[in-house]
Amino acid sequence: MKTTRNKLPIKVDNQLKQLDIELIELLKILKDYSEKTLNKKPGQNKWSVIQVMNHLILVEGYGKSYVEKKLSFNPKLQKAGIGGTWRKFIMSTIVKFPFKIKAPDLVTGDNLPVESGFWETAKKWKQQREELRTFLEAIPQEHFNKELYKHPLAGKMSLYGLMDFNVAHFKRHKKQINKILEKSFKIN
Repeated sequence: MKTTRNKLPIKVDNQLKQLDIELIELLKILKDYSEKTLNKKPGQNKWSVIQVMNHLILVEGYGKSYVEKKLSFNPKLQKAGIGGTWRKFIMSTIVKFPFKIKAPDLVTGDNLPVESGFWETAKKWKQQREELRTFLEAIPQEHFNKELYKHPLAGKMSLYGLMDFNVAHFKRHKKQINKILEKSFKIN
């Protein structure tokens, strides 16, 4: 099935570009660490850097999958409106909290590999990011302000909300990765 590429809304295109740049910068830093270091958990019930990377891959993938599934049955789409804006605000506030937030089981626990190769994980992440861009380019622009995404905590929101979440979520876990690496070298 050939997909038509639409022009993305400027905000979404900029967010994807920002995420791509930040991913490339993160991977440039991480490539210099050993796989042993990247797979080392900083403590019991804590994630390694590679597990955080896989969590981010899963979350971005599930957001895309949710929208794909919703669009697959040609639903009557509601405009996100004030409620969607409020839920987007709640979500962006939640991800800025400095304390741990329980993630859904689909993107944690047994769904994260105990160990994984850095380059394999990086390749999977880059590929998934390109698939997200291609998928979003196939969606008509008028759908971007409709309730197409449902965040597990905040609820229904637009594709703008999905992208705001992806950006904020990436930033949150980038800080986590930096803390894991700092802790790893304080111990060694």
